[in-house]
Amino acid sequence: MSAETARMTLKVYEVNRDGITRVLREEAPVTPLERPEDSHRFPPCACPLCVKSLR
Repeated sequence: MSAETARMTLKVYEVNRDGITRVLREEAPVTPLERPEDSHRFPPCACPLCVKSLR
């Protein structure tokens, strides 16, 4: 799917401890990235099972 055909919206809410919800930002269109920057990616898993399988 290309960025021209991909459609995505984002709406930001806040919920307090009493369950009351309010909108912080109204729904807005966003353009997805083709490939995230390396700084935005999750680091590799460091659990013992994954670390063992990488050796």
